[in-house]
Amino acid sequence: MDMADAPATKPSLVKMTEKVLEEMPHWPWQAVVDAVKECQRLFPLSESTGVFDRVVGALLSQMAVPGDATPTSSSPESSAFRFSCDTKCSSLSMRRTWWFEDLVVLSPAMVERVAKALLARGADHGIVARFIFYYLKCRIAGASADDKKEMLEAAIAVIADLDRTSVSCKGLFGILRIASPLKLDGACQDTLVDMIGRKLDHATLDNLLVSAPSGTGSLYDVSLVLRFSEAFVCHTGGARDDPPRLKKVGALMDMYLAEVAPDPSLRPARFVELATALPAAARDSYDALYRAIDVYFQVHARLTDDEKMKICKGINYEKLSPECCKHLATNAGFPTRAAVQALASQHTVLKGIIRHSGPLKPASSPPPPFTGKYHQHIESYNDIDGDDGNGQVVLYASRLDLSLENQNLKSLLDGMHWRVMELEKVCSRMKMQMTKMKSSRRRAARSLPKMCS
Repeated sequence: MDMADAPATKPSLVKMTEKVLEEMPHWPWQAVVDAVKECQRLFPLSESTGVFDRVVGALLSQMAVPGDATPTSSSPESSAFRFSCDTKCSSLSMRRTWWFEDLVVLSPAMVERVAKALLARGADHGIVARFIFYYLKCRIAGASADDKKEMLEAAIAVIADLDRTSVSCKGLFGILRIASPLKLDGACQDTLVDMIGRKLDHATLDNLLVSAPSGTGSLYDVSLVLRFSEAFVCHTGGARDDPPRLKKVGALMDMYLAEVAPDPSLRPARFVELATALPAAARDSYDALYRAIDVYFQVHARLTDDEKMKICKGINYEKLSPECCKHLATNAGFPTRAAVQALASQHTVLKGIIRHSGPLKPASSPPPPFTGKYHQHIESYNDIDGDDGNGQVVLYASRLDLSLENQNLKSLLDGMHWRVMELEKVCSRMKMQMTKMKSSRRRAARSLPKMCS
């Protein structure tokens, strides 16, 4: 107070300090760095007095100046670093990142405060992100577990404030790999998982193959991948407005399912969660999912039919290829009910194709006898979806009245003929097998001939 009330002819210490702080943006770079270090030593006093905010402002103004234009009083170490990067970095990149080395010495808490203060003042998000990863690269190696944990938590706190496009998915998974054995704070771990989930469409299979925590007996951390998918669906609304993103994640999940299916310790409930984690629109074809389930059934041979049917509910049979449908129908590892559903769904698809391909011209005379050539007629087949058995569909290619806009119908019918013949063969084989089954499966044996006869 005495200093503040001193005569005007004698400048007070407060005014002198204020004048010094106002001139800080014009200080040599190394002097500003030293001021940051002093703020770290005197924290939180430096923050409460407003000095820290002034220092950050000086930092930002200095960072905007290219490295070779900064005052020559910068540290020899930092200069050597900048010159050594000339052969590795572009000129533009160096001009924007020359200051990284001088701030690496700060504590994790101070790095977090400085980075957030820079962001609040409009600093480039991409440059701040690069600094955070550079800081981790320089400081993580050789640090103790506690120090690593502190650095990672500070880094995650800063990255959470950045634009989503500023941080790569690869970088986030790099943090995850280091953080996995360290048991980060729960909220911090959730933030990291959430950020990865938002960018799941940029991930690779190798990214997802995170080892399970010790003591679980599993090979991979399936729960973690489920959290990623939940975050993706939550933040993108299932990517309904961006189908390509959703389909990329769908393909990624199918690859992951194929990788974890051979794990003997993977419980059926967990496998079902993985198979159904994404909306149905994520898959145009369910062939990959079927193959993963097939492997899972082979490894987990003791599953009951009820457990298998719960897993099979994840399959959209109408999106199976004819080859996979045929394989499923003769696959002893799948429940009979699944085979019947697959055949019925394929038949429904065929009927839908016929229905939407335009009306067929009825034959004016009885059909010619079968000569084995498709151009004369296509064999009839019975309804296999539980009708009274009288609803046969007979197609005669020679009787089709094709309109100009349906010239491709003939090629479509060629493919349908092959599929119909294959389905008939499958039904015949299944009827023969069902008659030989034990009494415990008589009910299924009675229902299937009715559907395929």
